[in-house]
Amino acid sequence: MQGKYPVITLCGSTKFKKEFMETQKELTLQGYIVISVGLFGHSGDQEVWENMDEGTLTRTKEMLDDMHKRKIDMADEIYVINVGGYIGSSTKSEIEYALKTGKKVNYLEKPQKG
Repeated sequence: MQGKYPVITLCGSTKFKKEFMETQKELTLQGYIVISVGLFGHSGDQEVWENMDEGTLTRTKEMLDDMHKRKIDMADEIYVINVGGYIGSSTKSEIEYALKTGKKVNYLEKPQKG
């Protein structure tokens, strides 16, 4: 918590860029400090990856995954952008990390049990 404003980190597949942007606006207007992804690798920002060799690509993806865990560390809670219930492996890992570190987890769409 930064003063009276809770801090929330957005998690989810970067293919949901529109939903990330909408959620960021909504939560900001609700009084949250919102931490989001740095780039949208699955829905834009392709130029970032175009000229990378395989080794650099792997290191960059690992760095971004680790960086997002640090963003979770900075937050009071996370908000999962799970359009259509979709939660990929990276997001699943972030949810597990958030729970392990005592963070509250909220979802755009109520997750299905199973």
